[in-house]
Amino acid sequence: MGFSPPHRPSGSPRRQAVVDDYTRPMYDVDRSSDPGPNPRLLWTGGVATALVAALVGLAGVVVIRGILHIPVLGPSRHGTFGDVNTAYLCVGAAAAAIVATALMHALLVTTPRPQAFFGWIVGLVTVVCALQPFTTTTADLETQIASSLLIVLIGLAIGTLISGVAASALRRW
Repeated sequence: MGFSPPHRPSGSPRRQAVVDDYTRPMYDVDRSSDPGPNPRLLWTGGVATALVAALVGLAGVVVIRGILHIPVLGPSRHGTFGDVNTAYLCVGAAAAAIVATALMHALLVTTPRPQAFFGWIVGLVTVVCALQPFTTTTADLETQIASSLLIVLIGLAIGTLISGVAASALRRW
């Protein structure tokens, strides 16, 4: 009266599914025939992520400077949008998203479990960048905290969006 597995005709092999990079099941086959990621989808998603990262930086500066009145990225006399440092932040965020896309592309074609490695790399780079305001500036503590939180938000946006884009690029190829 116990549980019995479904009947399989004799001679049919039992195949074990192995989950590869959390995106799709792979079977015991040669991966050399796997086409890898769809580069068009991956890179158009990377460019869109660059735009989002730049806008997260800009929106963060507007909220921190304009609403919270914390002089992040320079003295408050430069107004809500700040000075040229705001442009550097936005361009740097966009460049980081493009670099993250290149990293993900390289990991997808060369590494087992690329999503896991990507998450660790982006997470650690974000932590290092978020700690930087506390080590090199003489700004007030609230400015250092606000700068750090803005960097964390940009890193979070880049990491989650590129991971999602990569999963889509693998499924639709």
